[in-house]
Amino acid sequence: MDQMIEQVSEFGPMALATIKALVVIVVGWTIAGMVGRTVRKRVNASADIDNTLGNFAASIVRWAILLVVLIAVLGLFGIQATSLVAMMGAVTLAIGLALQGTLSDLAAGFMLILFRPYKLGQYVDIGGTAGTVKDLNLFITELVTPDNVQIMVPNGQAWGSIITNYSAHDTRRVDLTFGIDYGDDANKAKEIILRSAVSDQRVLKDPEPWVRVTNLGDSSVDITARLWCDAPDYWELKFGLTQTVKEAFDEEGISIPYPHTVIVKS
Repeated sequence: MDQMIEQVSEFGPMALATIKALVVIVVGWTIAGMVGRTVRKRVNASADIDNTLGNFAASIVRWAILLVVLIAVLGLFGIQATSLVAMMGAVTLAIGLALQGTLSDLAAGFMLILFRPYKLGQYVDIGGTAGTVKDLNLFITELVTPDNVQIMVPNGQAWGSIITNYSAHDTRRVDLTFGIDYGDDANKAKEIILRSAVSDQRVLKDPEPWVRVTNLGDSSVDITARLWCDAPDYWELKFGLTQTVKEAFDEEGISIPYPHTVIVKS
C-alpha cells in the first residue's frame, strides 16, 4: 500500500498535467481556428480591403494563438517563463538553421502582402507557373489552373521569380494576326477586319482599333489587328473575333493560304 501511494503521489501530478495539457491543446486549437475564420470574414467584409489581406491576417492570428497555447502547455509541466525564453531562443536558432527555406517563405509572405504584386482572384504567371490566385498565407501561394489543377508555390520562390499579372489592369490589348494570299486585296482585307472589330461591342473605342500590314511572309501577307477590351473579355473577344473574321473572309472571297507540298518525280 505504501508503494502504491508513493507511485500515485509520484506520477499523479504528471498525469494531471498531461490531461490539462491535452485539454488546453484541443481548446486552443479550436479557438485558433474560430478566431482565424472570424478575422477573415471581418476583414473580407470591408470594401476597402481586398481578400488577400484578410486571408493573410487570419493566418497570422491563428499561428499567434497556437504559439500562446504552446507556451501555456509548457508552463503546465513546470517550465518557467525565463527558462522558456532561453529554450525558445536555442530552439529558434536550431530551427532557423534547419528551416532556412521555410523562414525565407515567411519573410517573403510579408513582402508579398506589403507590395501586393497579385491579389486573390487574379490570373498570374509566377516564374513560368500560371494560374488564378486562390490563397496567400504565411508560407505558400495557392494557384488554380484553368483546368482546375491545384499548384502550391512557396512564397520565397514566388517573391524571387518574375511575376506577370494578367489581371492587374482593367483593360488589355488583343493582338490578332491574319494571313491572306498575295493575290488578294490587302486594303479590302483590312477593311473587313476593322469592320468586324468595330461591330463587336467588346472592342473599346479608346484607344481606337489599329489594323496594319505587318509582315510579308513566305506564302502570305500578314495583317495585324490590335484591339483594346475590358480584361474579363480578353479570351472571348480573341476567339470570337477570329471566327468572325474568318467567316467574313469567306464571304468576301479573301483566301487564307496554307503550306503546300509539291512532289516532283524524276
